[in-house]
Amino acid sequence: MKKIILKTFLLFFIVVASSSHLHSQRLRDFGITPGIFKTGKENAITDVKGVTVGHVTCIVGDSIRTGVTAIVPHQDNIFRNKIPAAIYTGNGFGKLAGYTQVQELGNIETPVILTNTLSVAAGLDGLITYTLQQPGNENVRSVNGVVGETNDSQLNHISARFITPEIVLEAIENAKSGPVEEGAVGAGTGTRAFGYKGGIGTSSRVLPKSLGGYTVGVIVQSNYGGVLEIAGVPVGPLLGKYSYKNDVLQDVDGSCMMVVITDAPVDSRNLERIAKRAMLGLAKTGGIASNGSGDYVIAMSVYPDNLINEKQPFYTSSVLHNSAMSSLFLATIEATAEALWNSLFMAQTTKGYKGRIVPQIPVDEVVRVLKQSRYFEK
Repeated sequence: MKKIILKTFLLFFIVVASSSHLHSQRLRDFGITPGIFKTGKENAITDVKGVTVGHVTCIVGDSIRTGVTAIVPHQDNIFRNKIPAAIYTGNGFGKLAGYTQVQELGNIETPVILTNTLSVAAGLDGLITYTLQQPGNENVRSVNGVVGETNDSQLNHISARFITPEIVLEAIENAKSGPVEEGAVGAGTGTRAFGYKGGIGTSSRVLPKSLGGYTVGVIVQSNYGGVLEIAGVPVGPLLGKYSYKNDVLQDVDGSCMMVVITDAPVDSRNLERIAKRAMLGLAKTGGIASNGSGDYVIAMSVYPDNLINEKQPFYTSSVLHNSAMSSLFLATIEATAEALWNSLFMAQTTKGYKGRIVPQIPVDEVVRVLKQSRYFEK
């Protein structure tokens, strides 16, 4: 009984501990508006109708700095209404679970979980429990859970394996629509990017009606590096902080997870093409997909008529022509890059395992550099 009470107390503390991050500011709050397409209302993945996001942020003592982020693509029974999907590997130094079945069948049948490298098994366990508990799934005998990860061991005592299936279920239960909490929360609690504090970031783009009016939403877990660029400005070199400075490779490994969801009627083949473009968004931020970085993109379409109900004998979907894909490609590139920049702007300086400190990006200095660049001269 004491163990249950302790766990409940810890979960309560963990959820409350994330509230302070709401006071940070996103890139657009400083008048910097990258890209040409408009954002959705929240400029978040939840601008895609039916998508919800939940976090559990684990901050315990001086060593645990980790968490779970759950992305729920739609609000029906996902196992019974599977989602057209694809996964693209930018660099395969990672432990993404569920990849081969998605590649083989072209769909996803669970929420998507993001967490740390050594907690993928807990993520799968939680997803299996969640799926088996859904009404109508009583006789399910196989579940292909999709769990992505990045390595947060710089700030988190990762080998303690603090994440449990119960925490994963809590993140799914926390999932909601509307604004998405960003920065050092959920799966981004202990991550870093470009030598600064990384974390969770999100953004969206809405195509004009002449191009279909579709929405593309992206959420990221940033834990990677290279030579930072923001809106075309070489911020890393201008700040004097970048990989290969003084001929030393640093702050590049760790991984980046990117999840793209659209309401456009797109099949798994073209979703893979969309997923590839998210890597171009990562490149726009200066990421180099280094040897030790597992960089993956999970892309899904929640167009209602294309959800896959296997009880029906035939599957007839409506899909856009290839010629209609280019605008979705650009929307994906823009939203991915901005989500990654938001993950930096919204994260706060964090002290963690063995007293290590990862600083927040110097927001005021970055904004000054951006506004002094020719790009922003009017």
